[in-house]
Amino acid sequence: MAEEPLIKIHNLVKSFDGQVVLDGVNLDIFPGETMVIMGGSGSGKSTILRHMIGSLIPDSGYVEIFGQNISDLDEEGLNNVRKKFGILFQSGALFNSMSIAENVALPLHEHTTLASNIIDIQVKIKLELVGLREHADKFPAQISGGMKKRAGLARALSLDPRILFYDEPSAGLDPVTSAEIDQLIIDLTKKLGTTSVVVTHEMDSAFTIADRMAMLDKGRMLMVADRAGYEKLRDHPVDQLDELNEDQQLIRQFLRGDAEGPITERRAETNYARDLLDETRTTFGEGPSIEPTRVAR
Repeated sequence: MAEEPLIKIHNLVKSFDGQVVLDGVNLDIFPGETMVIMGGSGSGKSTILRHMIGSLIPDSGYVEIFGQNISDLDEEGLNNVRKKFGILFQSGALFNSMSIAENVALPLHEHTTLASNIIDIQVKIKLELVGLREHADKFPAQISGGMKKRAGLARALSLDPRILFYDEPSAGLDPVTSAEIDQLIIDLTKKLGTTSVVVTHEMDSAFTIADRMAMLDKGRMLMVADRAGYEKLRDHPVDQLDELNEDQQLIRQFLRGDAEGPITERRAETNYARDLLDETRTTFGEGPSIEPTRVAR
C-alpha cells in the first residue's frame, strides 16, 4: 500500500513468567481498512491488542500509532493518543449505574469542554448510528446482550476516533445478532472512514468484515493477507494438501474448523502416560486446599 501505516508493530516480543506469548510479531495496519486478527485460544491475539492500546509494554520491539512509539510516551502523551481511538470491549463494559445515554456521554464530559446541550446532541447522533436512540434512558440491565455491544460501540465513537478496536465483538451473541454487529462494523467503517482492528476467532464474522486478515499461532504471525488470499487457502482441495506447507495446513484447518489436521495432531503429541507416572511433577498439594469449617461429631 502506498500510504504510511496508521499502526506499525515491529518485532514485538512479550513473555509472562518465562513463557513467550508474542514472538517477534510484525504487522502494519493502514488508514481506512478493517484488519481482522485471529487465532485460537492462547495464540496471543488479546495480548497484541493490549499492546496496541498501551496497557502492556513490550519486552522488545515496538508499537507505533500515529507515528509515535507508545512505549516512549508519558502518561499524558499516552492519554492524548488514547483519545484518538475507541475500544469495544468483549462484554460491552458499560457502567450499570448509568443509563445508556450517560455511558455514551461520559467520555465527552471527561475529555472535552463542550456545553451540556452540545453533548446531548452528540450522544443522540452516536446512538442513532448504532440504532439505540430510542433506548437512551434505559439501563444496561434492561437491554439485551446485542444492545449492550451496540451501546458500548456508541460510547467508543463518542470522541470521533480515527481507530476502533473491537475485542471479540460477536462473542456470546446469537447468529442473527452477530450478523447485525458485523453489518454495523462495515457500515461505520464506510460512513466514518475509521480504521478498524478486530480481534476474533469467529470465522463467519472475520470473512464478512475483513479487508485483510492476520493469523497468530503460539505467538507467531503465520500469515498476513487480504481476504481473498485466506479464502483461497480455506477452499484449497483436501486431495491437494501436499502442496501446502505445515503453517498453511494449520491455517486451513483453523479457517474450516476441521476436526483433523496439524492443530489436533499437535495436541495429541503430548505423552499422557509419561505425564501420569512422572513423580517429579506435583499437581496437587498433600492436603485439602480448604479447611472444613465444621467438624463431624
